Amino acid sequence: MTASTLKIDFVSDIVCPWCAVGLSSLELALAQLGNEVKADIHFQPFELNPQMVPEGEDVIEHIARKYGSTPAQVAQNREALRERGSAVGFTFNMDKRDRIYNTFDAHRLLHWAEEEGKQEALKKALLKAYFTDGENVGARDTLIHIAGSVGLDETAARQVLDENRYADEVRARERFYQSQGIHSVPSIIVNERYLIQGGQPPEVFAETLRKIAAEPV
Repeated sequence: MTASTLKIDFVSDIVCPWCAVGLSSLELALAQLGNEVKADIHFQPFELNPQMVPEGEDVIEHIARKYGSTPAQVAQNREALRERGSAVGFTFNMDKRDRIYNTFDAHRLLHWAEEEGKQEALKKALLKAYFTDGENVGARDTLIHIAGSVGLDETAARQVLDENRYADEVRARERFYQSQGIHSVPSIIVNERYLIQGGQPPEVFAETLRKIAAEPV
């Protein structure tokens, strides 16, 4: 049986914890499907906080202001996320993540990395850097180091950032997905027709992708 190839547009942000859960869950689902499905994954930009200042903001203060959450609710939500991450093989070190950052530069690097064939590796490295290692994914030197860690040329990465490359392209993609009704992430769009939202369990991803793959072209 020939495997069906599914185009998957994974719309997400680097500082979105449910995006980290969703990606790990999707990967487990694809592993479960094995030879049934081949995935052509493209990571599309979405900024949870497009007006975030360059130096970032205290994450607990930010969540309290944005969602009206109390410190107790924040702590409860963090523990739920830690457990969900652990279930799909992603490590949240919440004690290391004390700030939330502007992610526009990271999205520009991801756009470039797609052209270089390293987008998925960079995406996963950025999520780990922020949620597991507590790094500042808004700092250019940090971003350049992360790019280098997945085999991208650090000098070229610095040029992308310093010369403001791909800013228009990233903004255009952000506007496109917003115009399609995407206002929360992760949003996983399959074959440009089917939408799966949220950090679903692997079984949900697997069942949905199997059904899509079985549909006549």
